[in-house]
Order: sequence, then structure tokens, then C-alpha cells
Amino acid sequence: QTLLVAGLPVPAEQPVAEAARLLHDHDILQVTFIGEPSTDAVHGLLKLLSADPDELRRTGGPARAWDATGISSIAIEQIDYESILEDKAVQTPAARRDDVWKSIVNSVVSGQGAFDEAQQQRLLDIAGSVYDIGDLANAVAAPKCNMDGSPLITAQAATVLAVFRHLAGIVNVMEPERINSAMRNMASSTGMLDPNVVLKMLQSDDGTQDVSIVEAITASFDDEKVAQLLATAMARDGRATARLAQVFDTIAPDEDRKRRVLTRAHSMLSEQDFGKSGQFKAAWASMEALLLNYDETPFVSAAYQASLEGAGARADLLVNRGLPPEMPEWIESLGEANVRALSVVLMTDLLRLEEDPARAADLLRDLVVLLDDLFLAGDFDSALLVLRELKQASTGTIAPAEARAALAAAGELAGLRDAAGMLADFDAATRKAFTECCELVGPTAIRALHPVLQSEQETPIYRQARDLAVGFGAAAVPHLVGLADDARWFVQRNAATLLGLTRSAAAVPTLQALLRRNDPRVLAAAVSSLAGIEDPTASRAIQTVLRASSGSYRAAVIDALVAGRDPRVVPMLGQILEETDPFGEDHQVVLDTLSAVQRLGHEQAVRAVALLMSRKKFLFGRAKARAFKTASVQALVAIGTTTAKAALLEASRSGDRLLKSVIRAHPVPPGAEHGASERRA
Repeated sequence: QTLLVAGLPVPAEQPVAEAARLLHDHDILQVTFIGEPSTDAVHGLLKLLSADPDELRRTGGPARAWDATGISSIAIEQIDYESILEDKAVQTPAARRDDVWKSIVNSVVSGQGAFDEAQQQRLLDIAGSVYDIGDLANAVAAPKCNMDGSPLITAQAATVLAVFRHLAGIVNVMEPERINSAMRNMASSTGMLDPNVVLKMLQSDDGTQDVSIVEAITASFDDEKVAQLLATAMARDGRATARLAQVFDTIAPDEDRKRRVLTRAHSMLSEQDFGKSGQFKAAWASMEALLLNYDETPFVSAAYQASLEGAGARADLLVNRGLPPEMPEWIESLGEANVRALSVVLMTDLLRLEEDPARAADLLRDLVVLLDDLFLAGDFDSALLVLRELKQASTGTIAPAEARAALAAAGELAGLRDAAGMLADFDAATRKAFTECCELVGPTAIRALHPVLQSEQETPIYRQARDLAVGFGAAAVPHLVGLADDARWFVQRNAATLLGLTRSAAAVPTLQALLRRNDPRVLAAAVSSLAGIEDPTASRAIQTVLRASSGSYRAAVIDALVAGRDPRVVPMLGQILEETDPFGEDHQVVLDTLSAVQRLGHEQAVRAVALLMSRKKFLFGRAKARAFKTASVQALVAIGTTTAKAALLEASRSGDRLLKSVIRAHPVPPGAEHGASERRA
């Protein structure tokens, strides 16, 4: 029931359990999208997921069925039950390619630098095995390829270097006495890597650690390892390159070691097919000349070389001078806030000037990413500038649909959700800017407010989020429905209240579902919300629940209807009286509705009650007739207004004999009209 995207679990509030179960039931372990899949590819995947799982297993599993389609933009990896059921006791902890190992691979590939306790322990185990280090390095490098499958050498080298840094860092913290052994293992594992990747990696040190990981690895290279690297690179390329010479000069700077390594590399190559070919002698001679006499002069201009040579002297000179007075302003101009503000200005200007819809669509996607950064930084003023441009673009002529999609996507941003959780800490100006941002984003901003709207207590931050959400009216309903699926009673209560505040008929189906919950607190909120919606479907929903319930549950519904003494409930009660049959199975519903009318005592119900009490049936039904006529007269007496008295007077003159007898038994008390007016006041 757990769905991972790039090795990270999807947030619990997203309805993904069904998707995870669907993939699991079809024996699918992982789905990889290579680039942007075509519509036909997506249709093919959905067709596969709609197939019978047993039939898929009989034909060899989903991976084989997918391979038969010939679609290459989506790759499917199926669950290997043979691997799952084999004897795990023969494997070392580090050798297991289980979920922990895969999560490490996904974390490194996606650039995540934080690992949990299980991942750290596994990395510590991996650092003790040359094979496992090489296997992990190859696994993280494999996805870094072009669409045609050709490797991205620079990206692969950077990713492998990141793995080595993670391994060295964890060993250095958890078991520092093993750091030298781990370095030797990492150096040995490079023999399992593409030599071009190793060469690029040895040139890619960014110096982020006190002791360069590359220098530590190269220091661990013995003559045999350097010779093997040279032989592999030479056999692959068939010649020596300037890059190879540069790396070789870094690893083996002294002349004697260079000659020892070259002698050993020559011996290794002579045992391979390349060393036995006719071109080997000439290639080896050129390699010796290049590697033993490496000089960077041909690759560096004279002016640049002079600049490099004078850099140290200029640095010493500047150290002894005072800094220019403008330096603080210059430094401030490079600060995060200024760079962010400049990005906003440049990107919004580009959007206004762009006339190509395709380029505008790309720019809109970049603006959504920028918005996330602005929300995370709490820079709502800059976010407002971006959102206003998106709003204007959504009604323009250049990529308006993409602009509307960008606004909708802004409501799903993690930055907006984090900002919503800090509403209580904002000052008045910041809250105003945040509210305006949500209004510009539109109803999808409600999704960012979900954590705040799940409060059990009606806190100030909850009230502000509530007012913001219901301000979207009927458009808010689809984004509030998700709250009703929460298992907690107070979240269901909040959902019922919020849906009722929209006053939209679209909220009725969800409110009707909430009526079936067992918690009386949820029931009260759902009934109250339905009563406030002026739509026939809302009254029919309450009528249905009254008809289907009995005893204490029906009493709870009636209590919820009259609890707030809201005049908007009265038309709904009148409609129920007009649409139900007092002589049929709805007899008790009529009596309960009349009880609610009596407790509310509102004049607007007089007409419906008067019509009800005049209804009669010639055959049978006398007991039911007396019951609802008595309840009707009691309701009119409780209302006690001039209109109610007139209705009773008219019924005493023109009503049937049963009604007249009931009226004589329930005279209108003196001063009832005045008392009813006081109650309503």
C-alpha cells in the first residue's frame, strides 16, 4: 500500500494506496518513465493494468507482456519471486538488493543527501566490500544517460563521486578507524567502473570537504591500480589523450613512478588483443611521449598563463590594501533576497515579452518552481508579482491554458503548504499578502490549507483558513471533499461545516455521506450544513435520513435542525411537510418535522402546517389523522402570530370535524403572539 516516487514515499494525504495496491496485484515492482511518454504509451500502460493478474502471470508476468508491446518510453520491472523466496541466509547484509539498497540508489540519483538509520547502516556495510561499492556506483551511474542510451560521462562521474563522499562521510563518523580501509576499497572498486567515468571523476573534485575525497582515493592507488586504469583507457580508446595525461600526471607526479606504471601497463596491454595488434607499437610510443612529457602549454594561451602566474602576487597585494567602500553594497547585492528579487523581475519580464507559445510554456513551468522557492522563503510580496503575471497570462493569447495550469499547480506546492502551517506566526501584513496569494492561485490553494483545516479546536489560524477556503464558494467543494475521507471525527465535522458554508448544491452528496457516520457530532454538523443549502436536493437528503432512521438517531437529526434556531431551516421543514404522506410510511417523519417546527416557532412555516392539517382520508387512517392534526395545531399555537391565529380560525370554520375537535381542545393562549415575537427576538 506504499507508493514511492524516486525512492521517497508519497505524502499520506494523497490517495495513492489504491495505486500502490494495483501495481502490487499486477506483480509490478517499479515503473520508469524515460522522457515524456506518448499518449499511446500511457494507453498501453493502462491497458496492461486493466488486464487480469492471473493471466499476466501465466504468460510470464507484466514485464514480458510489456516487452511484447515494443514501447520504449516506459520500462516495467516485475517482482522477482524467485529472488524473494530464495535462501537469504547465504547473502551478506551488504549484498542484499532489497528496498533499503534501492532507496539508497534512488536517493543518490535524485540528489538527496540525508539518509535514515537503516540506510546509514547499509552504507557502512557496503563500505567494507569492494564489490558492493562498485555495484552501488554502477547502479547510481546507470540512469545518467541520454535518450539514445549513450552515457552522460560528466553526470555519471559526479554521481559516483557523490556515492564515495557519502560512504567516506558515514564511515568517518560511525567507525573512523575504518576510514583508510574504506578508501582502499573505494579505490579498488573503480576497476569495476567505466574508465572514462573514473578519469572524469578524478578531474571533478569540487573541494567541498576539508580533505578532498578524490585526493584520498588517488593516494590509495598503488602502481598496479594506476597501470590497470591506464591499460583499460588505452585499450578502449586506442590512443592516449590529453585528459588521460593530465590525470596520470596528477596521480603519479614523480618520474620514477611514471616509468614503473608504464612498464606494468605495457605488460597488461601485451596480453590483450589490442596489445597484439599492428597499431599497438605506434600507439604506445605516442602514449609514452605524451605521458612522460606532459605539458599544458599547447592547451593554455600565453595571456592566460601569464594571468595565472601573476594571480598569487596580485592576491598578496590586495591583502595589504583596504577594501573599497562600495564592498558592503556589492556583497549585499549578491544576497539571497536580492538575487531572488532579480529572478522575479527578469522572468516576469520575459513572460510578458514572449510571443512563442512553446517557449512561454517552458517559462511558465520555471515560474512555478520559482514560486515554490518564494513560498519557502516567505517572500509573499515577490510571489504576488509572479502570480499576478500568471493571472494576466491566463486570460491572454500566448499559452493561456498553460498559465491556468501553472496557477493550479501552485496550489499543490510544498512551499505553500509549509507557509499555511505558519499562519499563526505571521503579522497582519504577511497574512494579508499570503491571503492574496491564495486568492490568485484559486481554489487549488485549499489543498495547501488542509493541515490547518484538520484542527480539532477552532483556533484563530483555523478560522482564517476557513474563511479563505469558503471564500471560493462552490469552486471550493472539490478541494474540500478530501477532508471528509479522514478517519478522525473532528476532521469530518470540519468538512461538513466547511461544505455547508459554501451554500452549494455540489456539497450535498458528500454531506449526505457524512450523515451515515455514527458520530453524533459529525451528524449535527452535516444536518446543520444541509439545512443551510437552499436546494431541493438538500431537503430531500434530510427527508431521506429522517425516513431511514428511528429512535435516538432521528431525534438527533431533529435536534441538529433546531439547535441553531436558524430561520433558513424553516423552508426546508415546510418542503418536507408538503412532500411527505402523513397517512403512509412517512407518518412518523411528519410528526418529527412538526415537532421541529413547533420548537422553532417561525411564522414562515404557517402555510405548510395549515395545508398539512387540512389533509384528510375518507377510509381508515383516523388514528394517524388525529396524531398529525394535533401536532399541526400545537405547532400553530406555539408560533402564535397573527397569521397562525388566522389559520387556526379558518380551520375551525371550514375544517373537517376531526380538525375542529382538535382545535377546540387546544385553544390559543392569550398573549401568545407577543410571546412568540419575544422568543424570535
